[in-house]
Amino acid sequence: QVQLAESGGGLVQAGGSLRLSCAASGIIFRVNAMGWYRQAPGKQREWVAAISSGGITNYADSVKGRFTISRDNAKNTVYLQMNNLKPEDTAVYYCNSAVNWNRVVRGDFGSWGQGTQVTVSS
Repeated sequence: QVQLAESGGGLVQAGGSLRLSCAASGIIFRVNAMGWYRQAPGKQREWVAAISSGGITNYADSVKGRFTISRDNAKNTVYLQMNNLKPEDTAVYYCNSAVNWNRVVRGDFGSWGQGTQVTVSS
């Protein structure tokens, strides 16, 4: 059974930075693509960034140039470095995984972890 534990969220002023972590278990991490997603109050969950098993990355236009996704296969962990944060980045951030890249980008999952809250004040 897949278990995903997100951490690293918090309250930060606009322009600040945070680094989120997602520790995965119950999967063969190194063969999975990993994705970060977020859900703001009153809005649908949206895809933020993805990284393939081979390290290829892709980002939503809203975070391109500010966020960086990375992975450490030895630690079964994926990271999201968030710089130049904006109030509109305020959301609960989630991670998820799949072997299929398109599924990760679509965010096509029936199960999610607890997420980690990111709040950016203006």
